[in-house]
Amino acid sequence: MEGASSCSSSSSAAAAQGGRGGEVGIRVGATNIGRLRGAPAAPGRHQQQQGKQPQHGARGGGVTSWHLRAFAAAVGVMGCVLLAASLAMSALHQVQFRNAAISRNVRGLQELKQNVVRREQAEQIMHGRLLQMATSAVSKNGSESEDFALWEEPYKQARKWKPCAAKHSLADEEPDEINNGFILISANGGLNQQRVAVCNAVVVAALLNATLVLPRFLYSSVWRDTSQFGDIYQEDYFVNYMKNDVRIVKELPPHLQSLDLEAIGSQVTDMDISKEAEPSELVKSVLPILQQNGVVHFLGFGNRLGFDSVPVHLQRLRCRCNFHALKFVPELQRAGSLLVQRLRKASAMQTEMDKQLFGSNMVDPAFAEDHAAGGPSRYLALHMRFEEDMVAYSLCEFGGGEEERRELQAYRETHFPALATRLLNATVSPEEQRSLGRCPLTPEESGLILSALGYDRRTFIYVAGSQIYGGAPRLRPLTRLYPNLVTKEDILTADELAPFNNFSSRLAALDFIACASADVFAVTDSGSQLSSLVSGFRIYHGRGRAPTLHPNRKRYAQVLAEEGSIAWGGFQRRVRQMVEEYKRVSPRPRGRSVYRQPRTPGCMCRAAGDGSVDF
Repeated sequence: MEGASSCSSSSSAAAAQGGRGGEVGIRVGATNIGRLRGAPAAPGRHQQQQGKQPQHGARGGGVTSWHLRAFAAAVGVMGCVLLAASLAMSALHQVQFRNAAISRNVRGLQELKQNVVRREQAEQIMHGRLLQMATSAVSKNGSESEDFALWEEPYKQARKWKPCAAKHSLADEEPDEINNGFILISANGGLNQQRVAVCNAVVVAALLNATLVLPRFLYSSVWRDTSQFGDIYQEDYFVNYMKNDVRIVKELPPHLQSLDLEAIGSQVTDMDISKEAEPSELVKSVLPILQQNGVVHFLGFGNRLGFDSVPVHLQRLRCRCNFHALKFVPELQRAGSLLVQRLRKASAMQTEMDKQLFGSNMVDPAFAEDHAAGGPSRYLALHMRFEEDMVAYSLCEFGGGEEERRELQAYRETHFPALATRLLNATVSPEEQRSLGRCPLTPEESGLILSALGYDRRTFIYVAGSQIYGGAPRLRPLTRLYPNLVTKEDILTADELAPFNNFSSRLAALDFIACASADVFAVTDSGSQLSSLVSGFRIYHGRGRAPTLHPNRKRYAQVLAEEGSIAWGGFQRRVRQMVEEYKRVSPRPRGRSVYRQPRTPGCMCRAAGDGSVDF
């Protein structure tokens, strides 16, 4: 309406203006046309100014001021009509646009609500009641008022145990010149399984009086890593450190390299040796092959040497290998040093553990401080052993329903075909697996333990492990409790990680370093080799000041089974009892690995009050 009224007033004004000043209208129009066409109106303008043409001469040309006024009025009316039509169409389009926008907004809100619901479902929370109580507890937790030792070993007896494996088995003596041949191993698994295989091979070589060839690492469809020994460990350091115990060479002599070891019967697989075999079995079954062919190839060699029946001088070799001889290559040491220094203040890097892990390759603290401003003075490392291979192999269920079951079964068929085939003729109860403590802890269940122990919401947590099954939605219950969660990808830049990308063993080495150096290390899976090796490393080199949290999954499953009725105080008390029991200091129990429990003869010594040392 405003446009219509302004239009009528414009036409009236134009008519009135034409009545009193038609000459102005001619002059403006002539001037504009003249600019476009080369100004032919200039002479007419000059004649008018000179007054040489009479008024009737203009009318005689056929164009009068009345014609011009009529023409202006017509143009004005037509403009008003067009403007009114344009306004009407604009109003109509605006109504349609607003209706469409409202429709889109409604759909957007509906989709947003659906996405929220989907996200909540994707979290697959298994212990909602406990999680709600834990969320309240972590905001109240505080180390000052808690009686649980959050950041230190609760038992001072741990400080009485000292590393002893640095001593040579036979001081200042080299291996016997008489040699039965060469031992070659191709170790399977990931970084930590291979590490165990290497140290077991050192013992077998000494047992059989053989020369060890630097171990090879098999390619795994699970780990997908082509790294070899020299890509991870310092070859020359390893050879030199062990030279007084066992002879080690980098490759077979030429006359043996061309042999088909399987064809001549020199290849020994895991099927040929008992799991955790006694030394006598190896002497009986392998030594004759070695003496006959001069070489034996152990293919796989996973957990093929026991612990309890191994003599002390050979047990010491295991510990010398694992805790002293295997040093990461300088590139990993420097990246690991940078990782740890950024995880905590650089000034805190003064422990024996750091010297063992980094040696002379510790990064300049000044460089780390530039990147770690405001960082925490201490951190907790949590090994989340919840990768898809672990989840699939456990035969447990984790709240994902039928979709999860199909996905894990497909993974088993691809990566664990023997297990998948066995399941066709057997029924496994996921509930029974859980009650027996055979299910890996979810991030949610790990967070519940930490909150029950008294770690507050501000706790800085380094999460070790590769791809968490379920991704970010699976981690979300843990991040609700502890938002300060980081991984190596968060701490190191893309350029700093670039040399190790696509090599899972090298990335696992960085996790090993971060977990070993942590103020507290939390285990979620007792069967994990990384957790086992890191726990032992912390006992051996930690000087009694490197606590490890180790829940009993079977007992924890019993506690979680009472979720519907248990109060937070009762849950907290039972979780603390469970964790404290593992912290008690004692020699290695029978049947336990020396890599996890190195408080055993040949590895560690216990100092008495009078200064004497046993073991």
